[in-house]
Amino acid sequence: MSAPTDLGIAVYAPALVRGDARPLAIIHGMERALPGLRLGWTTSGKEDLIPLPHRDEWVAANSTDGGFPFLCNDDDDYLVTLAGSENPNGLAAGSPPHFEVRATLLLDTAGIAAAADVLEAVAEGARAFWGHATPFNAGVEIAEQTSPTLEGPPCPPRGLPALKLPGKIRSPEIPHYLGWLNYWSAAAAQAIGFPDPARDAELLSRARRTLSGGWVVPLTDAPLDLDTPAHLDTLKRAYERFPEIGGRSTP
Repeated sequence: MSAPTDLGIAVYAPALVRGDARPLAIIHGMERALPGLRLGWTTSGKEDLIPLPHRDEWVAANSTDGGFPFLCNDDDDYLVTLAGSENPNGLAAGSPPHFEVRATLLLDTAGIAAAADVLEAVAEGARAFWGHATPFNAGVEIAEQTSPTLEGPPCPPRGLPALKLPGKIRSPEIPHYLGWLNYWSAAAAQAIGFPDPARDAELLSRARRTLSGGWVVPLTDAPLDLDTPAHLDTLKRAYERFPEIGGRSTP
């Protein structure tokens, strides 16, 4: 379960196939990105920690339902979690099921320092279309951009734009929303028109290229906090800059 002190990471990728090497690539990449991390435990139905002395073999043998089981470290004071699952819904209109990977880090100095490396490692390992790393509190409000209300359409907080549900988005490469740190594959960057040197100078000053040709793009230097007016303004400007995100450029 996520908590207000967590940094949530999520990436969205093509569905796994039989014998897919991506789960172990994700796990190993995350461990390399966060020094000292060992994702060597899982939990029982009673949430008791179960050690996995042969973790890689266990993951390979227990991958079910198009994903891989919950993993964590053995540190109650600095809990890190990782899991992958198949979502039967498509990321866009008419697209097939997809693979989702979710991780959590503690939103402290160490977690903040490692966040971009962890997001990149997980996203590149998954060969994701797109993904993000966002503090829990900001993520709750961003989710309201697509959540329908009792009255009908979404009613986003703080003047943020309403975003379309996946069935109204034209291709799986188009991100559904923005976060604090954004991972855009080369295909996703092309789909939204990033980068444009004339318009994206501020974003490019923080962004970095990945080995696959994708991008990790922080919106702000510090973790996104929508109670900070400058952060909220930056998020709004980014939505204005990329109308494809959330399917807003199509009727």
